[in-house]
Amino acid sequence: MFEDRTDAGRRLAAALADGGVEADVVLTIPRGGLPVGSAVADELDAPLDIVVAEKIGAPNNPELAVGAVAGDGSRWLNEDLIDRLGVPEAYLDREAQREAENAREKVDAYRGGDPTADLTGRRVVLVDDGVATGATAIACLRQITAQDPPRVVFAVPVGPPQALDVLEREADEVVILESPRRFGAVGRHYRSFPQVSNEEALTYLRSE
Repeated sequence: MFEDRTDAGRRLAAALADGGVEADVVLTIPRGGLPVGSAVADELDAPLDIVVAEKIGAPNNPELAVGAVAGDGSRWLNEDLIDRLGVPEAYLDREAQREAENAREKVDAYRGGDPTADLTGRRVVLVDDGVATGATAIACLRQITAQDPPRVVFAVPVGPPQALDVLEREADEVVILESPRRFGAVGRHYRSFPQVSNEEALTYLRSE
């Protein structure tokens, strides 16, 4: 159990430092990932930036991600879950368009319209406050790896084993502090897990 996102970030940063992880840039997924990423960036003495993706929620269960749309407009779909739930293609197209617009709005707000930083030759650590299905993280990792950086590490405080098995195929290394089999939701592993406002999120980036 983490006290809050800042506590989780400090503990994650310590684990990365102890593991000898080095970074030329720390990327995080707004908004909830920013307090965690800020602590990691401080510990690794690296600049903090963001990468954007928005999850596509399942019908009647928006918290269950069946895919995600990246800030560059690309999409990733969990075909196995979609088939299991019988999600209609028309629903996926409609929700993907809606979330693509949300992703573009975040890209405009946080990066002035540029989906990702220039990652050429830079070692990347991608941080979030946790993963559930891993859909959003996968969409972000694919944006990152499209630039062919020399090394990509994905680091989170908490996530279920099944999601991490998938993420290990997307990053050079995955670092996680807690991976309980009885997972539930990310917020259940924090004593305090409030929404991060746009104003608060921007303060982390303006401090860079």
